[in-house]
Amino acid sequence: MFKKILIANRGEIACRVIKSARKMGIKTVAVYSDADAQALHVRMADEAVHIGPPPANQSYIVIDKIMDAIRQTGAEAVHPGYGFLSENKLFAEALEKEGVAFIGPPSGAIEAMGDKITSKKLAQEAGVSTVPGYMGLIEDADEAVKISDQIGYPVMIKASAGGGGKGMRIAWNAEEAREGFQSSKNEAANSFGDDRIFIEKFVTQPRHIEIQVLADKHGNCVYLNERECSIQRRNQKVIEEAPSPFLDPETRRAMGEQAVALAKAVDYASAGTVEFIVDGEKNFYFLEMNTRLQVEHPVTELITGIDLVEQMIRVADGETLPFAQGDIGINGWAIESRLYAEDPYRNFLPSIGRLTRYRPPVEGQSATGGIVRNDTGVFEGGEISMFYDPMIAKLCTWAPTREEAIEEMRLALDTFEVEGIGHNLPFCAAVMDHERFVTGNITTAFIAEEYPEGFEGVTLSKHMLRKVAAATAAMERVAEIRRTKISGTLGNHERMVGTDWVVSLQGDDYPVTVKADKQGSTIVFEDGDAMRVESDWTPGDQLAKLTVDGAPLVLKVGKIPLGFRIRVRGADLKVHVRTPRQFELSQLMPVKLPPDTSKFLLCPMPGLVVKISVEEGQEVQEGQALATVEAMKMENILRAERKGMVKKINAEAGASLAVDDIIMEFE
Repeated sequence: MFKKILIANRGEIACRVIKSARKMGIKTVAVYSDADAQALHVRMADEAVHIGPPPANQSYIVIDKIMDAIRQTGAEAVHPGYGFLSENKLFAEALEKEGVAFIGPPSGAIEAMGDKITSKKLAQEAGVSTVPGYMGLIEDADEAVKISDQIGYPVMIKASAGGGGKGMRIAWNAEEAREGFQSSKNEAANSFGDDRIFIEKFVTQPRHIEIQVLADKHGNCVYLNERECSIQRRNQKVIEEAPSPFLDPETRRAMGEQAVALAKAVDYASAGTVEFIVDGEKNFYFLEMNTRLQVEHPVTELITGIDLVEQMIRVADGETLPFAQGDIGINGWAIESRLYAEDPYRNFLPSIGRLTRYRPPVEGQSATGGIVRNDTGVFEGGEISMFYDPMIAKLCTWAPTREEAIEEMRLALDTFEVEGIGHNLPFCAAVMDHERFVTGNITTAFIAEEYPEGFEGVTLSKHMLRKVAAATAAMERVAEIRRTKISGTLGNHERMVGTDWVVSLQGDDYPVTVKADKQGSTIVFEDGDAMRVESDWTPGDQLAKLTVDGAPLVLKVGKIPLGFRIRVRGADLKVHVRTPRQFELSQLMPVKLPPDTSKFLLCPMPGLVVKISVEEGQEVQEGQALATVEAMKMENILRAERKGMVKKINAEAGASLAVDDIIMEFE
């Protein structure tokens, strides 16, 4: 077995590989750019080598720099993680030439499957069903429009060397095909150094279901069941689960056998994933093969008990798979929520900055018998950089059933504390409570259909609002008792703690009476309904773990005048807890209106201005492109919300802007 391996990656996947290597008694080497000098993967590894400036094309994807790090440290093998050089044939060949093992597939399989055009042709030859599309290279936007017209809209414009949602666009008409072709080409060149583009039919109402395969160098290949990855935004997966709530055993077996046939057709060895689009009739079509470890591999590990990273290392060392297809079953249900540094209230635009608070839920067995796992590459006080993918962590839960796994995830998301940046925890929590997700009635259009105007937070049910009202009333009583003990008060002017309160949240007011005892409080509502609240919350704690009516409830707690800022189940609430007299007086207070920013185009996230598409004095129409801003390797086209006249342009191409910087003003 290898004594030392180098991990040619960063972030959570580098940390994940280190964990398995450490378990196997293998020393690890990290590589890092200037931006990652203090990163978690650098701290966890046995050795670390600096490889250059922050941009990936000057550090993490420069083959010569990785090869130098291998020579410096004497590493015998390299795990590439995902992204960066993981599917780069030239990197695999360079390692082979150097006599260093690649913990991944042979370079021939990478070349065949890494190119989406070639892989589709090979899939067809191997008897795998494929999506209709144009397999040749496309030279310019005019040809892209012509081909799209022939295939029929909608079409998917994709980078041949793409992945992770980069270089992908859906076009519903000729104008979008022209625009999407150029953006995809630019993103592909920046992210992969390869701007080749192809186009295929976009299957409407599809599910994205993928099959995990694992093969050794001795001709053995198995499939480790499927993962449902249909909850996507901008073709980037957000929630994954294993198994899929949609597949039956026959379809699972057919997809698995086709995936294995494709892997064997290219002499595959190591872990890989064959992605399929599945329609409502369970017809499935080959999408692509990822010749690497997938981001969402933990859910497969949780339902099979197989450590995929360990198996990749063992296969690279020449070992035979220790199990056959008949040994692989499905144990329980697993769900993964990807925590991204993206602000859901700003249409999921990237957010950068320092993690002033980062407290994941406790990993391992939960109080209810499930399992919580958090794969992460950050820490409290660390910085989220603009140079790399915005993923912060992958929160996973396992339980015997899907319903229980969802409930485990709800509690884990409510317990996860992240401050300092915008993040998508509220959105992930909202999905867990969404009726379509709970019933398994999902497609890749889920987010577009259910949140067409973007995510604006969650409106809690009346029952949940009552639970929050009861909890905060009990908490306010505890806080008020503490305030009575403040020293230095005037004699005979003690603060009296009453029992009657009015709790106001989400537009509703709840007059309540708090009846306290040694174990907790009973909150009696005006209509006679009562809820029992038990907790050990102390004023100042930012996380309140309570039991309300016998069920666990976790609240993230902040302070506002006469109440709390409460975040729970995707909702962000201002909860006022007042005495009846305070409530009466509050009704006389004027409402403060937000400032009018309708005459400005504001930069929605920190980023680089790629293009200004209009001029001063120009009339613009609703939906017209105004500017393009790039952040975290993604181009974002900013459009006019209505007809207007450009009065002044404050930014130019190449400028770096902060959130809410004014790009242009309108008449």
